[in-house]
Amino acid sequence: MEPKKPLSFGNLLAKVVLTEKCAGCSACVSVCPVGCLEYVEGKPKLIKKCANCGICAIVCPQYEYTLPSLEESVFGRQRKPEEEFGIYRRIVIAQACDEKVLQACQDGGVVTALLTYALEKEIIDGAAVSGVSQDKPFYPVPRLATTPEEVLECAGTRYTYSPNLLAFQEGIDQNKKRLAFVGTPCQIHALRKIEDLLLEYVNPLQLAIGLLCTESFTYEGLMEKHIQRELGINLGDIEKINIKAKFLVTTKSGEVKVIPLKEAKQYTRKGCAICTDFSSELADISVGGLGLSGWTFTILRTEKGEELFDGAVRKEFIKTRRVEEEKRAFDLLLRLSKRKRETAGSFL
Repeated sequence: MEPKKPLSFGNLLAKVVLTEKCAGCSACVSVCPVGCLEYVEGKPKLIKKCANCGICAIVCPQYEYTLPSLEESVFGRQRKPEEEFGIYRRIVIAQACDEKVLQACQDGGVVTALLTYALEKEIIDGAAVSGVSQDKPFYPVPRLATTPEEVLECAGTRYTYSPNLLAFQEGIDQNKKRLAFVGTPCQIHALRKIEDLLLEYVNPLQLAIGLLCTESFTYEGLMEKHIQRELGINLGDIEKINIKAKFLVTTKSGEVKVIPLKEAKQYTRKGCAICTDFSSELADISVGGLGLSGWTFTILRTEKGEELFDGAVRKEFIKTRRVEEEKRAFDLLLRLSKRKRETAGSFL
């Protein structure tokens, strides 16, 4: 029997990149030990000889389905059949207490409040988040936030992709010792794969906050083609974009343009089609709007996530309500989690 060939970037290229399954998370670029990969136009590109170590393929969230084994690593067990949206400790409806946060945030401002609390209490010394490009309006870019002011500048949601693992790498390069990470389900999956390998890359990780995510859209398609050219909205005039059963684009003048989700979905990134995870099931804390107005649906999944959240509540950075008060949001979580698994299953 011939010995099994070692994994290399060629495996990742053939199975993920060329088949358009790449999520664009940048995990492979971030952890490559010889620096042979570069992040170009949302994908990895080989820029020098591959060392055939296979790490790039192993950490890729799209290369192999590894959710059950990663559940064992993160939670010490696999989910039960009735745990439709993953393992968790408890669920709350939450909102930031700071009015400045509420004015800048997407829904309830929980992520901004948590990161602010963690920075002020020196639980972390940096957070990998998405910010906004200075050159392209509403274009998300990975950013390392190290102060509450920088966290506030990054508040809100952009529905086009930001490879936040590059910001996490920036934190490592700056010798940060305690980092938080905020990202989409595929990015959290990649982070846990890296953690499972026991790579020193994730030693600083203190908290992983996952965003509820149905899909991400291309900037060129949704923002430039549809919103700017077809709807005639100057991207620099956009104040906020939100999804509440439909796409809502709010301009700085207060005007709201409505885009049916069916129209927006034509610009979905192709790599999103095979993702089975709606609610960032491997995060310490998962957050999302789920149709709520001014509040955040918050899933506390791990002990350390719950401890940090409860600390923020005690210090009055966050206030909460019982999830039973928002049955519609809970039912939506169940429905979207099930739909995403079923839809992705047809592509796998």
